[in-house]
Amino acid sequence: MVDQPSAAEPAGTVSVVVVDDHAMFRRGVRAELEGVGAGVVDVVAEAADVDEAVAAISSYGPDVVLLDVHLPGGGGVEVMRRVASSPTIGSSGSPRFLALSVSDAAEDVIGTIRGGARGYVTKTITGPELVAAIGRVAEGDAVFSPRLAGFVLDAFSGSIEVAAVDEDLDRLTEREREVMRLIARGYAYKEVAKELFISIKTVETHMSSVLRKLQLSSRHELTRWASDRRLL
Repeated sequence: MVDQPSAAEPAGTVSVVVVDDHAMFRRGVRAELEGVGAGVVDVVAEAADVDEAVAAISSYGPDVVLLDVHLPGGGGVEVMRRVASSPTIGSSGSPRFLALSVSDAAEDVIGTIRGGARGYVTKTITGPELVAAIGRVAEGDAVFSPRLAGFVLDAFSGSIEVAAVDEDLDRLTEREREVMRLIARGYAYKEVAKELFISIKTVETHMSSVLRKLQLSSRHELTRWASDRRLL
């Protein structure tokens, strides 16, 4: 159950893009929203992967994006990252994201919220609850089911090690993580090579891969990124 979402319905119709890689699920969500959410929610588009999602958001400018966590092309966090970095979408106002996933794992919840989602609900949610959750997110509220809200609170209180569930960090191989930490701490390439018993050329290769995967451009940005996640 979503935590008391029924009290807040938005003024006017909330435009929504539904993003999920399962066509039958998308159609089911759309039908449910167009039924119980008639006059409140308007599903303007659907998308099955990251590229389609970004294109739909750019074309339709929805108020809210219902976003699955695991998608072909990089996942829900990749959609939010690309939308946030798009000058075209940003100029017209970015949508708010509500994760709608079968997963209730802490790492998925925390990674998705840290990626920019305003809420996270599971696919056991009912139609009326989902309509109410969309309305609250559209108005700027954060919406979670009670158990998932606990994960987020635990992460901010330090009960869960946030770095351990960081979806960006999961993009890196174990060796890339080792190189990333040493470089972020100020080690020179030669020192990293000596510490890890690899060649300087291999360090350079790993470093290029790290920066590309994390969409960073310099050692300075990498150090700040790692510091923000308490990896140093």
